[in-house]
Amino acid sequence: AMHLLFLHETGSSNPTGLNSNMDKVQFHTYFSYKDLFGFSILLLALCTLSSFFPNVLGDPDNFTPANPLSTPPHIKPEWYFLFAYAILRSIPNKLGGVLALLFSILILLIMPIIHTSKQRAMIFRPTTKLLFWTLVANT
Repeated sequence: AMHLLFLHETGSSNPTGLNSNMDKVQFHTYFSYKDLFGFSILLLALCTLSSFFPNVLGDPDNFTPANPLSTPPHIKPEWYFLFAYAILRSIPNKLGGVLALLFSILILLIMPIIHTSKQRAMIFRPTTKLLFWTLVANT
């Protein structure tokens, strides 16, 4: 948000050298009200959907009757916990699984500290380029 505010205040660079101050619109009055209107419309749509059709956005598994004698085999966490679930399921030792999960999170926090290269371009990193295109090919 701050980036957009400063961009609208100072303007972006103009390589043509022409004066670009003629076609500017003030940020606060136009874009603030436009975003507020869009947010209000989306909130109204969500309130209408949840008030008149409450079961539309529900998970289908919530509508099956519960059986207290058996646990369903398809239970899995939400998508944002799947990485932790996979780590904990792959290591049989409880302490080892917790440590592996902790280290998987810590490595993400340490990566910016480890990176000390002055060049940021991909041309100087052939291994990173290879890994990136492997990721793109696999998805």
